Amino acid sequence: MNSSTVKNDRDKIAVELTPNEALALTGVEFNSNQDVKASARRKIRAAFEKTFDFASEER
Repeated sequence: MNSSTVKNDRDKIAVELTPNEALALTGVEFNSNQDVKASARRKIRAAFEKTFDFASEER
């Protein structure tokens, strides 16, 4: 990530996660639904892209 895209370390983003998604990010595994962690990561990445617009710089 380019330093010009993030103003400082205190910039914040807001992401709504289900309780299962939040748990999956802490390392809890959901054997019956392995897409829980992937879903949480997609939401976080989308929030970063929306807030900081860093996706266009990577490509």
